[in-house]
Amino acid sequence: MSNIKFCIGITLVLVILVACSSNSSEYSMKISSDNKHQHHTDKGYQNHPFVETAAPKGFFFYMRRAWGSLFVPDVPDGHELTELESIQLLNSISSDRVTWLGHASFLITTSEMTILTDPFLSKRASPVSWAGPKRIVNLPIPINKLPAIDIVIVSHNHYDHLDDKTVRELKNKHEIHVVVPLGLKSFFTDRGYSKVTELDWGQSVSVEGIKISAEPSVHDSARSTSDHNKTLWASWVIESFQKRILYIGDTGYSDTIFNYIGGKYDSFDFAILPIGAYEPRELLWMSHVTPEEAVSIGSDVRAKILISSHWGTISSLSDEPMFEPPVRFKKAGRDGGFSDEDLWIMKVGETRSIASTQN
Repeated sequence: MSNIKFCIGITLVLVILVACSSNSSEYSMKISSDNKHQHHTDKGYQNHPFVETAAPKGFFFYMRRAWGSLFVPDVPDGHELTELESIQLLNSISSDRVTWLGHASFLITTSEMTILTDPFLSKRASPVSWAGPKRIVNLPIPINKLPAIDIVIVSHNHYDHLDDKTVRELKNKHEIHVVVPLGLKSFFTDRGYSKVTELDWGQSVSVEGIKISAEPSVHDSARSTSDHNKTLWASWVIESFQKRILYIGDTGYSDTIFNYIGGKYDSFDFAILPIGAYEPRELLWMSHVTPEEAVSIGSDVRAKILISSHWGTISSLSDEPMFEPPVRFKKAGRDGGFSDEDLWIMKVGETRSIASTQN
């Protein structure tokens, strides 16, 4: 039995490693002497300046994550809505709105267009269905009951942000406009999508009156042990009539990057920011922000309302207590001058109106 447990443990380590690998550093917008952005390399992409950050403690971290993935933590009452509650609330708000489907997956409806971010609507964030980080809450709205999706945007290709099963099961693939960082177009065209646009940092595309722009983030990409940083990662700016939203799927902190974004766009009505999966810092500082750093990003980009993301959905991504992030996020936001009304900690399945940023 001990040998079986050991084999399962090693297998889970490999699955967790593939699902959650990361290696990041700071970026600044510069062009090299050969007229190429410095985040481009001969083999793919990098943060800038590039710093190799292999961590000697990583093996034990992944062992803890593999063991933790075998258990499901208790979910506090009120953390998630039922399917019926989620659908009724979604349908009750006809104006511009945002719905949290869990982790980094949101439905954003603005100017009568519905955007799905980082489609992960499966049970596990993993290359296999039987192991890896597990969803600890129910999917609030099944894929076949989602409203019609007009646009899909993807921040990067890690399994908890880009799920094969979800992408395959979305309806009306030929009608959905997909916007992705460089290198990810084939992931969607191979699965039946025809309207796919790849963007580099600083590039934009307009889809039915919605302008979508790719901006830098501090992260990496991989879906196996052999494709590290072969595709790009990005933050996304969504601009509709009288509304500007910043969506960040994953990032480490860089005041250079986020002050650059804040200066470029002046301000944001809403910023959707990751607040979870940040411990241990010696390993994850390069790819995931703390709740305090998320608030700093909100301040850097001059956002009016901060919406918390990337927490309370998947087990075994990191070492901090599962439900610590929103507590720290709320405190940091208050300390940073935000009111409670401007710090959104949504329930899984909850929909809120974003028709106005006036309080």
